[in-house]
This record gives sequence, C-alpha cells and structure tokens, in this order.
Amino acid sequence: MPKNLKKFGSLLGKLRTENNLSIREVCKLVSYDPSNWSKIERGLISPPSEEKTLKLWAKALKIKGDEIQKFMDDASIAQGIIPSDILEKSEMLQLMPAFFRTVRNKKPTKEELDTLMNLIKNA
Repeated sequence: MPKNLKKFGSLLGKLRTENNLSIREVCKLVSYDPSNWSKIERGLISPPSEEKTLKLWAKALKIKGDEIQKFMDDASIAQGIIPSDILEKSEMLQLMPAFFRTVRNKKPTKEELDTLMNLIKNA
C-alpha cells in the first residue's frame, strides 16, 4: 500500500478518535459509507477528491483555520494529485518540471530558479 495513503489514513483515524467519534458516527455526520471510511483509514483506498466533501469532513473533525487547507492538501497527496488551486495557476505549472528535478536531486537551471524565486517573493 502506498505510503501517502497510509499516512492520510492514520491522520484521519487520529482526528476521528480525538473527537471521540466511531466510524459510524462520523459517517452519519458526513453522509459517507462507513466501509469506505474504514478502508481510507487503513490506507487501502484514496480519500475523495471533491473539495466540498473534504471541507465537510474537516468540519465534522473540528479542523479549523489553516489546518483545513493542510488537511485538503494531505488528501491530494494521498491521491497522488496536485491540488486544484495550484493547477489553476499557469505560472506554477510552468515551474513544476524544475520542482520535480529538484526533488529528484537534479539541479534546475538558473533561469528556472530565478523565476521560482520571483514567484515566491510576489506570492
């Protein structure tokens, strides 16, 4: 099972138990199938990708403020996708190859680094 699925599943289970909710209780709150919730917690299937669903889950799990976006980003990572708000920014997409090379320990070009730095400074 992929590491990111397991990590998100563990987070989901931790948040649920911290709120003293059983799987059935939380699923009743969010209108979700308990069997699939359990599979997500065990890292067997990906979480949903719909922003509306994830925000509902965050509310049920009493996630607040900036932690909501982090929760949604963690779900995207578990799914192996880039968050939609990042994909909508064309300048970010142009820099993704440089980011991937950097993560793979391959040096980006000076131009790519300069562009990335400017983008970060102006964000």
